Amino acid sequence: MSSTAQSPEAREDFSAEPVRQRLAARLMRHGTGLQALAESAAIPGLMMMRLHGCEGMVCAIYEPLVALVVQGSKRVSFGDETYRYDPQRYFVTPLELPGRSVVLEATPERPFLSLALRLDLREIATLVLEGVAPPPPAPGAGRRAMATGAVDAPLLDAFDRLLALLDQPQHAPVLAPLIRREITYRLLTGEAGWRLRQIAAVDSQGHQVSRAISLLRARFAEPLRVEDLAREALMSASSFHHHFKALTGMSPLQFQKQLRLGEARRLMLVEDLDASTAAYRVGYESASQFSREYARQFGAPPMRDIAALRLRGEGAVAAP
Repeated sequence: MSSTAQSPEAREDFSAEPVRQRLAARLMRHGTGLQALAESAAIPGLMMMRLHGCEGMVCAIYEPLVALVVQGSKRVSFGDETYRYDPQRYFVTPLELPGRSVVLEATPERPFLSLALRLDLREIATLVLEGVAPPPPAPGAGRRAMATGAVDAPLLDAFDRLLALLDQPQHAPVLAPLIRREITYRLLTGEAGWRLRQIAAVDSQGHQVSRAISLLRARFAEPLRVEDLAREALMSASSFHHHFKALTGMSPLQFQKQLRLGEARRLMLVEDLDASTAAYRVGYESASQFSREYARQFGAPPMRDIAALRLRGEGAVAAP
């Protein structure tokens, strides 16, 4: 006689599927295309995307956020680290990082659907102080700040209730902060929670590096002095360099280079600047060096790349 009992994992998958279907229906109504990532006016920090085809590589600054794919899959790279996320795995980063992403599955019949929510590191720190203890890292886990984690039914349900407020915006000012806090709690107590804590804890090396990243983001067009960044992080230059690369997968110089190239691409695409002007605007002194590094980053010289982007109809983007 065969048994009809289900394992806990099977029961959880079964309970999660109707929630995914509701989320997909809401994203089909409220999401938008790649050219204009939709950020909700009713729920600040909530971003949604609906994409009907794979449009090639997208460069964007990933703010501290959690990104959830409801349909399709995506790959994102930071320095030498690459992550794939899909309906079973969310992506989270507590740091601002320049990344390159590619949507792997999207068709008109089955579009790529995703949403993202900005994270408040102060709220994470508050929860930690209140006694929410993230699970310890798995044996052999690296120190990278970014990570993927398993999507479970409670996390999906919280996002579903958050998106439901888009149809009842009069309730969003009161209920959205409560649901955001629940989502933060779910993340903090999930498998990637310890990565959030290593950045949010005020006395941590991760928090100190995040301060330096804020300075680098604000002044990326200026000549880089690692000593200045290390001073902001309250570290020696050698210690700062080590911890910076351990967390981001990039050296400070590589981080700055990606910021410069991404901004130059935006300037050429959106503000219609020529390559030389864009290069000088973001801090390059040599137009030829800019062109070489741009081609290595994006696979084509600046104006050829921009022409291809315009042919595909792509604009300035961000990418959850």
